[in-house]
Amino acid sequence: MERQGLASMTDEAQLRWMALGDTTRKPPVVMLHGGPGLPDYLGDVAPMVADLAPVYRYDQRGTGRSPWRGHHSFARHVDDLAELLDAWDVPKAVLIGHSYGATLASRFCLTHPDRVAGMLLMCGPFVGDWRTGDRAERGRRMSAAQQERLRALEETPDRTEEQEVELLTLAWFTDHADPERGWHWAAQGARRRRPVNWDMNGELGKEGRADPLDEHLVELRARLPARAELLGGADDPRPVSALESLALRLDLPLTRIEGAGHEPWLEQPDVVRAHLRRFVQAAVGA
Repeated sequence: MERQGLASMTDEAQLRWMALGDTTRKPPVVMLHGGPGLPDYLGDVAPMVADLAPVYRYDQRGTGRSPWRGHHSFARHVDDLAELLDAWDVPKAVLIGHSYGATLASRFCLTHPDRVAGMLLMCGPFVGDWRTGDRAERGRRMSAAQQERLRALEETPDRTEEQEVELLTLAWFTDHADPERGWHWAAQGARRRRPVNWDMNGELGKEGRADPLDEHLVELRARLPARAELLGGADDPRPVSALESLALRLDLPLTRIEGAGHEPWLEQPDVVRAHLRRFVQAAVGA
């Protein structure tokens, strides 16, 4: 049974969290969703390992059921996770971060290495000039008409609900290896993962460009827990070569999941489940 609660941060923001499994067992797993600016979407991933360790998730501030308005920074998001661990009475946790969540996990590890029992970075973080390859591959996966429509929607102020859904569907369907199923998943996500906090997305994106994780990799490598790995979809439009570069610089193993894109649990659920279970068992000693 899933438990839910609200945790108050030191700046009075309230974050909604969810827990699945026996929360008396330590260390737990904390799953960090991506975006930035989306609510949590890892509800289908948590049950894959919740019998091995309790799994916590939460809506990052300003998203989902954690309403909040104000300036976003990596430091504040790192503090949020530390304060959540305190609220849960969790000294150390196994972090599984997806996409931006992998960036957040990495920055948390830089600041609080003593609180990270293990870390699985899934489909991120990406280093170097990965955006050029990402744009080119997305362009290859879209028709000219789709590209033109996406540009028009991005330039439309005050989009209607249907326009926002259309924009997100067009932006996300190329995340998947299979374009037909990808369109279905993107359309579902466009209605469920809402509203998108575009201010949060822009502010953290700007900070990431000004202070890229690339510049902290030597320090991160020194602070990694004993159990740390990378996992990526071989058909993610974000070039897998960027993850390969990160794996070399951090001296971490990288597993590529064939036939899967940016959300590999959708296209290859059995493979992802087996990998997560092996990793969590090793990290928690289950």
